[in-house]
Amino acid sequence: MKKSKFERFRRFLPLYIMFLPAGIYFFINNYLPMGGLVIAFKKINFNLGIWKSPWVGLKNFEYLFKTSDAWIITRNTLFYNVLFIALNTVVCVALAILLNEIRNKMAKNLLQSILMLPYLISMVIISYLVYGFLSGESGFINNTVLKAFDMEKISWYAQEKYWPFILTFVQLWKNCGYLSIVYFSAVVGIDPTYYEAAALDGATKWQQIRHVVLPELTSVITIMVLLGVSKIFYSDFGLFYQVPMNAGALYNVTNTIDVYVYNALLSVGNISMSSAAGFYQSVVGFAVVILANWMVKRRNPDNALF
Repeated sequence: MKKSKFERFRRFLPLYIMFLPAGIYFFINNYLPMGGLVIAFKKINFNLGIWKSPWVGLKNFEYLFKTSDAWIITRNTLFYNVLFIALNTVVCVALAILLNEIRNKMAKNLLQSILMLPYLISMVIISYLVYGFLSGESGFINNTVLKAFDMEKISWYAQEKYWPFILTFVQLWKNCGYLSIVYFSAVVGIDPTYYEAAALDGATKWQQIRHVVLPELTSVITIMVLLGVSKIFYSDFGLFYQVPMNAGALYNVTNTIDVYVYNALLSVGNISMSSAAGFYQSVVGFAVVILANWMVKRRNPDNALF
């Protein structure tokens, strides 16, 4: 028995060696810093260090719930994430199905590259691209589009009513390429005989999508939605901070938990409060994904993450 275990270990030794660098990096980058969670429960004194700083219990969590902005940042974080999850799923599945219908290989590869390009661009660059369109003085929309229709210029960075749509569009434009490729890989893996059987039964293209493609994509869609739900209390910092240029007039619709914590850290410099906010987001996100996975598992165990 011991010999067979040793033989198995020796057989897979090259794979273990290949995994070792990534495993070490993963441990150092993801697990070793978890010791810093104690910062959330302490009042950090840099002269004393982390471990000798006094414990304050849950006092660092109070500022998130007692502030007058607590409702706004929680509402914005949840609202945008729910909207993003829903739109990304619908639009990206539709794009994946459309990609699968393109028969020209060169056109298909070109379209995939075009869709992926925004995902690879830094949010800093995207924020300046958006500014190039929306700038009050030299923006393309004010000086070209609105001017062509003899319409007055709009102060985009001073009017919050436009930004839920702008942020949603930017997020969808940036991320739909990656998600559509994920769904496209699942669509490509569908057995062609299913389409042939449906065609023999007289099914239209829409009926094939509804009764063949979508059921086959259910497990992938469920996994991607669960992954999105796990970060429902997080927000894309670059999207909500850099794209609106941290404009104070837009805080009511752009201020999320991450942005609020960052601004609080800059103004107050309290690292303990920021750590408490991150810890709160992690715990709530973990609880939400456990609950969502449990609900999926009750309905269809095969589609659950675990």
